[in-house]
Amino acid sequence: MRITLLDVVLAVLLLAAGAYFAYRVRVGLHYRWNWAAIPQYLFRYDADMGRWVPNLLMEGLFTTIRLSVWTTVLATLIGTVMGFFRISPSLFKRLVGRTYVELIRNTPPLVLIFIFYFFVSDQIMPILGVDAFVRALGPNVQGLLSVMAAKPALFTAFLSALITLALFEGSFIAEIVRAGIQSIEKGQWEASYALGLSWWQQMRYVILPQALQRILPPLAGQFISTIKDSAIVSVISVQELTFQGLELMSATYLTFECWITITVLYLVLALSLSLAVERIEIYMGRHQV
Repeated sequence: MRITLLDVVLAVLLLAAGAYFAYRVRVGLHYRWNWAAIPQYLFRYDADMGRWVPNLLMEGLFTTIRLSVWTTVLATLIGTVMGFFRISPSLFKRLVGRTYVELIRNTPPLVLIFIFYFFVSDQIMPILGVDAFVRALGPNVQGLLSVMAAKPALFTAFLSALITLALFEGSFIAEIVRAGIQSIEKGQWEASYALGLSWWQQMRYVILPQALQRILPPLAGQFISTIKDSAIVSVISVQELTFQGLELMSATYLTFECWITITVLYLVLALSLSLAVERIEIYMGRHQV
């Protein structure tokens, strides 16, 4: 990649804007910058374990990653099913798919968070015995659960956040899947039907391989949106990155340092995912002329 004069100019302008921002905060707000305090909240040295371990901000980042990954998996399953429902020959399935999409997409996610937290966590989880089941697990299984999802004491809130975000993101993925499939030319459907293929065989062998390349870019954007949307679950005390940032800011008053660091961490996550998807797109389109 060749660096152009425009790239240099933009980089200089961004640096100048950053320097001016820091100056105005320092002079206008009489704010004392203290970047030296931030690294200790990323990692800390544990004398008992004899090694460096994640501290508040990195623990929050790992929770955000876990929540985003599980949300993406569940939302993709829900969205794919509902996307197929939206284009199904069955009127009932189309009504179910449209009701889900219209209901969820037109409800603020914050409202969904509170509904699921206070209803699912307080009513459904006790009936299902989720808390008792998690507490009854062995230490090794609880340790694995902490690594894969959340600590046993926080699992109910994590699960409520996961379900809410998955349902919310799934409604957008359903529309992405529907639009991608319906964007395939009518002649492809007619040609595959003329070959005697069933609807599912048409979808599997002819339509989906073409639609996938059209679905992937907006789907990647939705996955990145999932990472950013996960910040909203801080309102129900899920200890993800934004929640940990709020706690740290309240304790240290390092307002700008905390939020700039959190912004950089979110940016690293989003850019990493964007680059990974770009590689996948290049790989999938390698046989195209």
